Amino acid sequence: MQLEIVSPEKIIYSGTAESVTLPGLLGLFTILDRHAPIISALGKGKVTYRVQGSETEIAVEGGFAEAKKNVVSVCVD
Repeated sequence: MQLEIVSPEKIIYSGTAESVTLPGLLGLFTILDRHAPIISALGKGKVTYRVQGSETEIAVEGGFAEAKKNVVSVCVD
């Protein structure tokens, strides 16, 4: 799937990913390849994404995420 993570200052990541785990307001959730469409607000926590078996974590204060047509867009604070 395509993943783009952006903050007000810069593009943090743009490329393919195997999965992304996000801190939703009601708890963590993971988006995998071909996930059903979803829009969610994000709370304080860590965004974790996996690329070729390697995981990267980013601390966030909040934001929102949208997944549709195998593209995940994440805007974080």
